[in-house]
Amino acid sequence: MEKYKQILDQLRNGELQSVEISKSDYLSFREALVNDPQFKHFRGEAKQGGNIIFTFLQAPRT
Repeated sequence: MEKYKQILDQLRNGELQSVEISKSDYLSFREALVNDPQFKHFRGEAKQGGNIIFTFLQAPRT
């Protein structure tokens, strides 16, 4: 879970533009994601095959 928190921090800080999470890693990643205080700033876009690309938005989603 610590590795996923680091990924979220890197997205937030602009070190990463996006990150692709595999279908098999999603549930572990999601646990870190929903516990993040800026949860609504992250956007996930599902791709064919089940992988999800996450990006960080400056304005929270509604």
